[in-house]
Amino acid sequence: MAKVTMADVAKEAGVSKSTVSQYLNKRYEYMGHDTKKRIEEAIAKLGYQPNFLARSLKQKRTSTIGIIVANIMHRFSTEVSRSIEDFFHEHDIHAIVCNADDNPKKEKKYIEMLRAKQVDGLIIFPTGKNIALYESMIKENYPVVFMDRKIEELNVDTIAVNNKESTYHAIKHFIEAGHEQIALITPPLTISSRIERVEGYKQALSDHNLTLNPDYLKSVEIPAIQSELDKMFSLSKSPTALLAGNDLVLLEVLAFLKEKGIKVPRDLSLIVFDNLSFAHISEPTITAIIQPAYEMGKKAAELLLAQIMKENVTTPTEHIFEGRLIVRKSSEGYLFSK
Repeated sequence: MAKVTMADVAKEAGVSKSTVSQYLNKRYEYMGHDTKKRIEEAIAKLGYQPNFLARSLKQKRTSTIGIIVANIMHRFSTEVSRSIEDFFHEHDIHAIVCNADDNPKKEKKYIEMLRAKQVDGLIIFPTGKNIALYESMIKENYPVVFMDRKIEELNVDTIAVNNKESTYHAIKHFIEAGHEQIALITPPLTISSRIERVEGYKQALSDHNLTLNPDYLKSVEIPAIQSELDKMFSLSKSPTALLAGNDLVLLEVLAFLKEKGIKVPRDLSLIVFDNLSFAHISEPTITAIIQPAYEMGKKAAELLLAQIMKENVTTPTEHIFEGRLIVRKSSEGYLFSK
């Protein structure tokens, strides 16, 4: 059976090939409703499938972009990816999502693979360890946007939340409730967002004349968190408040507290820096610093599309969004005397 061509569709609809091409590329400005309807019906009747490869060669674009997330297990990453995919779906551009596991070698492999597939641009949660590769993309004017992490020495559009300020407000919330023994646990300080959260923690303590206790500040791999918590809560003065640096840290904290019979908020006030699907329905409900993930993803997508289309391109800059402290029951109930 012969392959149905654009010429066949044009003949069936009684229009020119160029009109069918305009229809397929959604250039409807000067196309009447009846014409669009005839082309649509002709495509359905003949079972026409556009040749996307030929279109890509003609347009010098593949209508595909790549998203390289650091860890797809984080809800923030999935929300951002969903937002990006939604945006590009509306523009008939496909999105490929790759999970780098915060591994520089894996990240490099995905960047090279996606570029070999000639995707039109990349949105990356960078590990920060492939500087030469990032620089080469920037030098080539290849469309790229960084998400969540800043690489200070690079001139690239970057989307992030105000990590330092958001953490500062969370620690201040603890202090205003009467806490002095305040802990922070994060994964290793290998990326800007974690470093900034630690900076916000230290600044809040300093501004409120509280001494930094190094035993209350831990930045370790996820599997080591419960062991560090065991040491922390074996101290003569254990923490009365704790900020979990992200959602995966929180899960380890909750598992530890359950095993040790430590009750929230009676024995420990708790806040998490991350978006949680269950924060408002857990018992107790969990106080959280919420990142506007969907809005951040949309902004990243807009910036990338502008670079791809070479329209409304501005000087690369950092776009900083505000985190919101949503106070719930887990940070209430401080029953200790000063």
